[in-house]
Order: sequence, then structure tokens, then C-alpha cells
Amino acid sequence: MAIPIRKPSELDALAKANHLVAQTLQLVRENIQPGITPLELDKIAEDFILSHDARPSFKGLYDFPNSVCTSVNDVIIHGIPDNTPLKEGDIIGIDIGVELDGWYGDSAITVGVGTISHEDEKLIACAKETLYEAIEAIRPDMRFKELSEILEASIIKRGFVPLRGYCGHGIGRKPHEEPSILNYVEGKSNQGPKIKEGMVFCIEPMICQKEGESHVLEDHWAVVSVDGMRGSHYEHTVAIRDGKAVILSQ
Repeated sequence: MAIPIRKPSELDALAKANHLVAQTLQLVRENIQPGITPLELDKIAEDFILSHDARPSFKGLYDFPNSVCTSVNDVIIHGIPDNTPLKEGDIIGIDIGVELDGWYGDSAITVGVGTISHEDEKLIACAKETLYEAIEAIRPDMRFKELSEILEASIIKRGFVPLRGYCGHGIGRKPHEEPSILNYVEGKSNQGPKIKEGMVFCIEPMICQKEGESHVLEDHWAVVSVDGMRGSHYEHTVAIRDGKAVILSQ
């Protein structure tokens, strides 16, 4: 399937959707503290999105039950919000998607609850720094597999490993479009589609500590590493515009 090339007006529409995602993430982040529950954070996000005449795009997507993925501690992605209060020293991933006027936005952060350990600070920093390092390296006509190579190398040099089996993705009129963007290389990096002006896609490093092999919990959503250790996740939607990668979700 061809990777869509967006017109300037379409990029502007995608920027609006993603700006709303960024605003929602910031609001949720400001409310993360010991004692609050993921379900309460989910409601804060949903109410804010709806108040801006948009729709929380994760709700009902592939039958996901809530508006926000809240991934606590060893859950790396796709955690379902529940009523368990967050505790000092927890870490939580917040992944939010919206649909605004038929266009989609998507972004994620991992943050600490109160004071967290130095080890967890390094774990979170790996996801965030890898994301920005990869975005900075993007150039038109490089291959997506070259981007995956950069992501993998950035994770490994920080002492961690990428979660396997999950990936970044294109985004536009649908929440998930071509291409798939792995955080590790499969096959040769000099093969496959190239990054072109007007493409829009999500990059999302998902970080494990020891083992990258993934496991889905009994709720059929929450993804953990088989090492049973904490993980982290960061994501931005980027557009290739005027010859460089522009972050839309900030």
C-alpha cells in the first residue's frame, strides 16, 4: 500500500489535531500525583478532548474500552485505565489519540509519580532522548529502515533494548496507516520505502530493560516484557515539511 503524501492544507489540519493531543497530554501530566487513579486521568483527558469538539480516537478502536492508554510500571504500552490509585515512585505511560475534523493525532509520554528512582529516570530518559535523536536524524530520501536502525542503536547505547512486535506507524485520515516503523531493524536497512516530503508518521520508542520479547496480559491489551521489569514509551507525530521533520504533537 502506498504511503500518503499530504498537501500543505492537510498538514495544517493534522497539526491542529496533534496540537490538541499535546494540550491533552500536558493537562493529564499536570494531574499525575500519588492517589489519583488512571480512570480519573482518563476522564480528565476525555472531557477535555470532547470540550474541543474532537473525539478521543482510541475509545472503541479495535474495541479498546477507554480514551487513554495508561501503562503503569511494568506495562509498557496499551494499559487499560483502572481504579488503582497511583503511588509515589510509580511510573506511568500516557498515550493519547484524537480525531479532529476527520484527521488524527497521536502522542505519548512516560512520567514519574512523585519522586522516582534514578534507574527509572534513566529508563524514561532513554525513550525520550531516543525519540528526539531519531527525529533530528530524519532526512528526505532516507529509508524507513534506516530510521529503525537509528532508533535501535540509540536505545542500545543507553543500555536498554527495544520492545519487539510493536511499532510506529503512518497517520492521517486513519489512526494507523502505512508505513510500520519498527524500533529495531529486520532485514537490510538499505531496502524498503523512502521518507518523502509530505509524509506524516508516528515514531514511538518502546523500551525494555533486559528482554525485548513482548507478552500480552490476560486483559488482552496490556503489553509487558518477558523480563517482568518496568518499561517506558514516548511518541510524537512528525511531518516531513520543507525538507525536514517537523513535530506536530507539541
